[in-house]
Amino acid sequence: MHITGPHSSALLRRASRSTSTRLHSSLPNKPTPPASSQLSSPAASQFRSHTAASAAFRSVRSRWSHGVDWKSPASLSSQIRTAASPVLDRFHRTLATIASENAFSGILTGLPKPGGGEFGKFYSLPSLNDPRIDKLPYSIRILLESAIRNCDNFQVTKEDVEKIIDWEKTAPKQVEIPFKPARVLLQDFTGVPAVVDLACMRDAINNLGGDSDKINPLVPVDLVVDHSVQVDVTRSENAVKANMELEFQRNKERFAFLKWGSKAFQNMLVVPPGSGIVHQVNLEYLGRVVFNTDGMLYPDSVVGTDSHTTMIDGLGVAGWGVGGIEAEAAMLGQPMSMVLPGVVGFKLSGKLRDGVTATDLVLTVTQMLRKHGVVGKFVEFHGDGVGKISLADRATIANMSPEYGATMGFFPVDHVTLQYLKLTGRSDDTVAMIEAYLRANNMFVDYNEPQQDRVYTSYLELNLSEVEPCISGPKRPHDRVPLKEMKADWQSCLDNKVGFKGFEVPKEAQDKIAKFNFHGQQAELKHGSVVIAAITSCTNTSNPSVMLGAGLVAKKACELGLQVKPWVKTSLAPGSGVVTKYLLQSGLQKYLNEQGFNIVGYGCTTCIGNSGDLDESVASAIADNDIIASAVLSGNRNFEGRVHALTRANYLASPPLVVAYALAGTVNIDFEKEPLGVGKDGKNVYFRDIWPSSEEIAEAVQSSVLPEMFKSTYKSVTEGNPMWNDLTVPESKLYSWDPNSTYIHKPPYFENMTMDPPGAHGVKEAYCLLNFGDSITTDHISPAGSIHKASPAAKFLLDRGVDHKDFNSYGSRRGNDEIMARGTFANIRIVNKLLEGEVGPKTVHIPTGEKLSVFDAAARYKAAGQDTIVLAGAEYGSGSSRDWAAKGPMLLGVKAVIAKSFERIHRSNLVGMGIIPLCFKAGEDADTLQLTGHERYTIDLPNNINEIRPGQDVNVKTSSGKSFTCTVRFDTEDGNGKGHKTQFYVNQSIS
Repeated sequence: MHITGPHSSALLRRASRSTSTRLHSSLPNKPTPPASSQLSSPAASQFRSHTAASAAFRSVRSRWSHGVDWKSPASLSSQIRTAASPVLDRFHRTLATIASENAFSGILTGLPKPGGGEFGKFYSLPSLNDPRIDKLPYSIRILLESAIRNCDNFQVTKEDVEKIIDWEKTAPKQVEIPFKPARVLLQDFTGVPAVVDLACMRDAINNLGGDSDKINPLVPVDLVVDHSVQVDVTRSENAVKANMELEFQRNKERFAFLKWGSKAFQNMLVVPPGSGIVHQVNLEYLGRVVFNTDGMLYPDSVVGTDSHTTMIDGLGVAGWGVGGIEAEAAMLGQPMSMVLPGVVGFKLSGKLRDGVTATDLVLTVTQMLRKHGVVGKFVEFHGDGVGKISLADRATIANMSPEYGATMGFFPVDHVTLQYLKLTGRSDDTVAMIEAYLRANNMFVDYNEPQQDRVYTSYLELNLSEVEPCISGPKRPHDRVPLKEMKADWQSCLDNKVGFKGFEVPKEAQDKIAKFNFHGQQAELKHGSVVIAAITSCTNTSNPSVMLGAGLVAKKACELGLQVKPWVKTSLAPGSGVVTKYLLQSGLQKYLNEQGFNIVGYGCTTCIGNSGDLDESVASAIADNDIIASAVLSGNRNFEGRVHALTRANYLASPPLVVAYALAGTVNIDFEKEPLGVGKDGKNVYFRDIWPSSEEIAEAVQSSVLPEMFKSTYKSVTEGNPMWNDLTVPESKLYSWDPNSTYIHKPPYFENMTMDPPGAHGVKEAYCLLNFGDSITTDHISPAGSIHKASPAAKFLLDRGVDHKDFNSYGSRRGNDEIMARGTFANIRIVNKLLEGEVGPKTVHIPTGEKLSVFDAAARYKAAGQDTIVLAGAEYGSGSSRDWAAKGPMLLGVKAVIAKSFERIHRSNLVGMGIIPLCFKAGEDADTLQLTGHERYTIDLPNNINEIRPGQDVNVKTSSGKSFTCTVRFDTEDGNGKGHKTQFYVNQSIS
């Protein structure tokens, strides 16, 4: 018997090391123990004296450093058993002694306060007197400071520090470095499974006689409950209350579990539902910029289980999204192993033209960077133009790093940052400390002083005056369309073959009109009709200029007599209570209400598929007439099937444009030439008549956005609301699992452990479960949105007495592995080549030729003891950083994915779950190799783990007699499958 998932071994390996981690010295994830030459002689002697413990440890670590236990993970019982042994206790104490001897203690410097005394101590980069540091990008300096501060010559070595200092030469070589983020950020969709894993780890250690209390986050963990609110009630003054009541009805069990976790685990802050969107709360409240921990000053940095954690980069805080498995490792104090990234220098000059929004800017930047190619890289913005855009605009650009493919889009701290910190209620003393520290450590940009040239890997430049109004869609965030070309682009989408820019509607059907009765009112829909218009998502709701701009558009439309049609589902979901305050202060909320944009809740809604149901009459009109209906939202994701099952055309737009398109009622319009509608005086009203000037927006921001709003909003943010406070949870440190729960279920990862791991092995005679083309996203693999009534997950819920109205979403049920396994590959728009043109979450069971749901086919393969693989094209796993997109396939029995290329975070998660990622050779794919998916596949991975090397070639044989060579992607390079020889680890963030 074995543990059922490699995920468990990776995490419990960390768990068993938590005692030493708590002492700032955990067992390392380096490939070899520290050489004696790296340590002082006494320390080296001490280290060698504990031969019994270190030998046992090397055995464990050998498996960890390679991280390849394919069938089942390494045994943990022996590790946990020895964790309590006196020998290993002494060993841990020795490591703690070694770790206390920071190799750079000589540059620890006091930071004086202007009025006397000092703010604290810090590791001074200028004290190194190394001219190479002055040329480093600011984002790399943050990595350098972290390495120096954590340099114990064990987890982090002098050699690691040297690699970072010599970044200009080492980065092109794709070298590996350790990085310890200052904190971890979670939202509830990804946070629930993380807390489930921690709770399950406590059980495992308790069952094996260990101390379960050792399972605790060792760095600050902030969890914001923001992904559970749905847009059920709209166009009502009571919408917020009504939607929150429904949110608690659906999610009471999940919320109680999180509340238990906040009490059971140390170092975990939970921000209750109804407070706002995680990234806006992070920007306005949680972001420290500079930590002062017990008198030690250091830059804030964060990894989060949400792709758009990058939003905090606009505040000068280094942050990016990681998989849940990596985040859990970081929680337990382990350094992340990452490739020292290249940095693209993006110079901004000039100033945005009148009427151009931050959303227009970010969609332009996204397209430019996608074209340039920035996967696995940092992007650092610089130039005089940076000083001319607001902090909120910077955060908007940083937020969409996942959409342009970068690890992060970084804006160094400058005077604009400091002004924003004061605006958002940070104290004067805190801001003074932040500025003093960053200036003293050469991490502050002062545009009033001459700028020293920094070295970048590559260079881009954008004159802000060249940005024009635009939107993006209909299926991908980087498919930008200039507003003036939108009508022509829409027409071409109707004509084009089915694809990212095509729906292939026959000419004779393109003018079809679907007439229906909407609550007694005659209504009609056409291709392109807008049925959802949502001001939502972290990308834009944190930006006062576009939010107030939307209010001004609504005001002008009301004054001219235009009205959004009642069958358009309109919603406004602010990212924090501050937005409500300034919309009320400005007097613009009442106009938004008149247009149907009442506030529906505080959280991430339509952008993640929590758009709620359409009115039955609208839904029937779309479905019965095969109408390609549209959604327009101020979000960052518009992949197929994500926003709503019935909106096949989804466009990203600024909040003011969302209102404009809602008024027009269609995306099939030329705003320059065609009117939005007829006003109250009988005259045509055009786009230009309702569009506010930049001066109008700036005046509204200046008069309405006030520091007191931020202070009052966040003063009581963690106190919760009556519904949260009424939740009763047990005080126990171990969770009481309810076997009948459909929300929280004890996962199988830690069951049936053996004392010894089975070792690595390849894949033999596997069937192809699915055969995909390009751009299969994590939404395709593990949907976050609604549970389709005909899906295996729906059947599971119905069989357990759950009504359809209480299904909730896949994202809300990520704490239950049985539902998530059934929801894997359940996206209703998924295209599987085995189905020969049919769209939907089904596949062909190859042995019988039957067409089954993916889950049922996988279950049949597993019951027969048959492995499966997945074939895919380019960019497999792009999109959100959800670990269930790897956990789910593992539970279905998938052993390998063979693709043209992978998205960085998803590939890391696959490895963490024991699924082999393989890349076709350049110029090859399933089509060129004439693979149909009906073959059986054998992958010749070496049985001896010591023979496995990053980036090595392996042979894949098929039952049809064909064989081909693939690259094993355990390495850490740029995602093109070129195979650099770099050390690899299970839980690294890889390109």
